[in-house]
Order: sequence, then C-alpha cells, then structure tokens
Amino acid sequence: MTITQNWPRIPPWVVDTLLVAVALADAALDAHLFDSDFEFDGDIDVLSLLAALVAAGALAFRRRLPYVAFVLTVPGLVLASSVFAALVALYSMARYTTRVAPLVGGTIVVFLGYAALWDTDWAADTVLVESLYGAMFAVAPLALGLLARTRQDLSTRITEAERGRAVERELIAQQVLTQERARLAREMHDVVSHQVSLIAVQAGTLQMVGPDAETRQAARTIRELSVTTLDELRHMVGVLRAVDGRATELHPQPGLRDLEQLIAASGIPTTVSIDPRLQVAPPFQRAVYRTVQEALTNVRKHAPGASVTVSIQRQASELVTAIRNTAGTHPGAPLPSHHQGLIGLRERAELLGGTVTADPTPAGGFILELRLPVR
Repeated sequence: MTITQNWPRIPPWVVDTLLVAVALADAALDAHLFDSDFEFDGDIDVLSLLAALVAAGALAFRRRLPYVAFVLTVPGLVLASSVFAALVALYSMARYTTRVAPLVGGTIVVFLGYAALWDTDWAADTVLVESLYGAMFAVAPLALGLLARTRQDLSTRITEAERGRAVERELIAQQVLTQERARLAREMHDVVSHQVSLIAVQAGTLQMVGPDAETRQAARTIRELSVTTLDELRHMVGVLRAVDGRATELHPQPGLRDLEQLIAASGIPTTVSIDPRLQVAPPFQRAVYRTVQEALTNVRKHAPGASVTVSIQRQASELVTAIRNTAGTHPGAPLPSHHQGLIGLRERAELLGGTVTADPTPAGGFILELRLPVR
C-alpha cells in the first residue's frame, strides 16, 4: 500500500515575506547594527546599510521582475555582504526566466561578489580552495532554480498530455458511437425494412383477393400497420444517420449461398446468373447480398409485376453485380420511402473500394450495378 502525504501549499506572499525578513536580518548582521551584547551600535556605514535594505526589499517582487530584483541585490552583495538576497535573486532568475545569457552573467556576478569578500593572503592553494567554494556558492542557487523550473515544465507537460489523452478518448468514443449508429441504421434498413415491406406487399395482395370481407379487413389493418412501421423506421434511420460515420465495421451477414432463399421469399420472377468459378471473400459476398436485397425491395415497392435478372460475374479485376428489372405491369403500392437504401449500398461499396450506380433503362425498367475490385 502506498501512502501519499499532501503537504499544504504555502501562499506565495507568505514565502516572499519570510524571505524579505530573513534578508533584512542578514543585512542587519552584516551592517553590524548591534554589538556583541545585541545593543544598538551607532557607528554604521549608511551606504552599506541602504544597499542591504534595497537588496532585501527587492525580493518582494522577485517573481514578477526577476531581472530587476537581481540587479538591485548586487550593490548589497558588494557593499554590505548581503549574500542571502543575492542568492535568492539568482535562484528566482533561474526559476522564472529562460534566457541563458542573463543566467550565466548573474552566476558570474555572484561569484565575483563572493570573491570580493575574500580575506586571504592570495596564496595559490588558498585561491584555489576559495574559488571552488565560490563556484559552488554561485552555482547552487542556479541549479536549484533550473531544477524547480524543469519540474514545473514537466508537470505542465504531463497535465497537457493527460488533457490531450482525455480529449483523444472522448473523440474515440464519439467515433465508435458514430460507427455504431451508422451500422444500426444500415441494418435496420437492410433487414427490418426489407421484412416489413414484404409484409405490407403481401397484406395488400390479400386485401384485394381475400375470400371474405373479414379477411380483407384484417389484411387492410396489417397493411396499414406495416406502412406506419415503415414510416417510423424511416424517422429512426434518419436520427441514427444524423452523425454519419463512414468507416464502419461490416457486421456478419448472409452471403451468396443465401441468394436463392432471398429470391424465393421475394416472390418476384427472377433469373440468376452467377459465375461458378467465383471465389469471393465474405465482406464482398455480404455487399452483393445486400445489393440484390435492396433491388428486390425496390421492385416490389415501385414496379409490381416486373421480372428481374441478376448477374454476378467477374470482369477483369472487378466483381460486377448487375440487377436489372423490367417495367412494372401495374402501379406500385404507396409505401413510404426513407431514401437511405442507395446511401447504405454506396457506403458498403466504398468500404471495399468499389462503386454503386443506379440508372433507368430505355424500356422503362431500372438497373442497379455494384462494382468491387477483386484480386
């Protein structure tokens, strides 16, 4: 078990106030305002004291104006040995700024200010030791400031990355939702609408040829309910397609082996010609099946009494499915149409790199053609 302790965050103004207070105490000690008995000593250097006070006061705005604060601490470092204020100002420059030249210059100034305080005989070994101490003295606040700034930058980048991942997850969820909506809309049109259309057509036929009035009335009711259901399906499909996802995943559906049952259930005189040498992958078979299903549904609704010819052949590098129907022998039933059939077929074809075309024929019929690239 990991125990995380959350320390309370100290307000910045409290930190700055404490730093100014410590700098003032350092200035008072360096200016020798008090003797060994902590009594006020009137013999003081006013210029040094003033420089030390300015250096301490400069720490109050070290966050907003770090360069100015550092410059104001330099006289206190040289004249009054106000070391603490200069170190804090150098740290603040490294913490809140990014320009390299001022940081290098500030480090050199602090080193030289420290060297000005040397009380040595300038022997080689003494100078070397003092130089090492001076270098550590000047580099330490610089390193701490850079470390604090790097930590803050890293924390900011982590926060931005988390925010980006959250947005990415939301976009992925929206994309999945869009794809599912499009798939549901396509399945509702291809499956449910197909079956309800067949019920409406059969009920209309029974309504006209029923043996008695009661049967014809029941057929009328079934047909009216079917028409209402188709109209509701049209609205539902429209809502689902309001946010249209094109790269939807193909759902497992019937293939070429189910065409015979589909054609038999339609009740439409149909001639089928399929190349026996075809070896078609399941996604292509489903696209062909749905295309034939849509064509038969449209013939029942718009061209009753027409005959249909279905041709599924391979031409060069394409699988060509052509469904051609003759003109209807009597007017079609006034069933509602949601105009989504060809949209769904074109989406399926685009997913497989193919095309769908639909055109009238000179004889008054219609031809629906699906072309898919095959290897």
